[in-house]
Amino acid sequence: MTHHTTRDTEQSLGQWMRARLPYGVAEFVMFVLKQGWAALFGGLMLIGIMVTKAIWQPEWTLTRYDALVIYAITLQAGFLWLKLESWAEARVILLFHLTGTIMEIFKIQMGSWAYPEPGVLKFMGVPLFSGFMYASVGSYMARVIRIFEMRFTPFPPLWAHFALAAAIYLNFFTHHWIWDMRWVLMGLTVLLYWRTQIWFRIGRFYWMPLPVAAFFSSFFLWVAENVGTRSGTWVYAGTKAIDWASLAKMGSWYLLLYVSFSTVTLVYRSALGGAAPNATDSPARTGSTGTEQEAEAG
Repeated sequence: MTHHTTRDTEQSLGQWMRARLPYGVAEFVMFVLKQGWAALFGGLMLIGIMVTKAIWQPEWTLTRYDALVIYAITLQAGFLWLKLESWAEARVILLFHLTGTIMEIFKIQMGSWAYPEPGVLKFMGVPLFSGFMYASVGSYMARVIRIFEMRFTPFPPLWAHFALAAAIYLNFFTHHWIWDMRWVLMGLTVLLYWRTQIWFRIGRFYWMPLPVAAFFSSFFLWVAENVGTRSGTWVYAGTKAIDWASLAKMGSWYLLLYVSFSTVTLVYRSALGGAAPNATDSPARTGSTGTEQEAEAG
């Protein structure tokens, strides 16, 4: 399915809904559908986790963790083959995959959480599918920017943007030995991005402050994480599989989103800064990012 086909389908569905529903209701329904489409990779990963948990038997030759690795690789290959992601996006998502795996290895060694099930495709106690869970965040970020034709304006200096992301990433490691700076870093995200408006298009353009969007996204990531913990796929130190992940994990996701965002902006640099679009601008008037044209993707 090409970018042209999915965009045509979206526009036709939107027109059909606006002709039958109040405009605000139709816009909200389209917003939810587009968000779901953007989160497709992560949603399919969650489905894989839940289905394998429900059906897997311990006597099977292939372990559940190894099956999830094969499933995740197949998903990624399918996204590229179907052009749901471009190769440029995939390379950036791979970078986030690697940084996520490095953090997983470190956290496992520090005893923060564990993967209790056996598996051949494990490295230092970390099943290789775990990197794809981080990659699903990067995939969502890249796809949501493209699908909603997002613009981030006004945008802070790039050096500050990347420096803050680096500081957030390092704090995930250093807080085990020195003072945890997460509250300071959260405050810095608000200070740095409080003027940044995320403009996104449904039928017309709307905007939302970037930190507010990050907060809502972190909540849904926290909910998704609880699917994993309650399925026993991974277990936090001092908890049981039936326990909910603490709300503190929502703060961790909030910060990690900025790391993911900075990584994805390596591709979507043209979406940063510039003039805010008019609410009634069409895709043809606002244009599209180079990656969007190159990808011809969902």
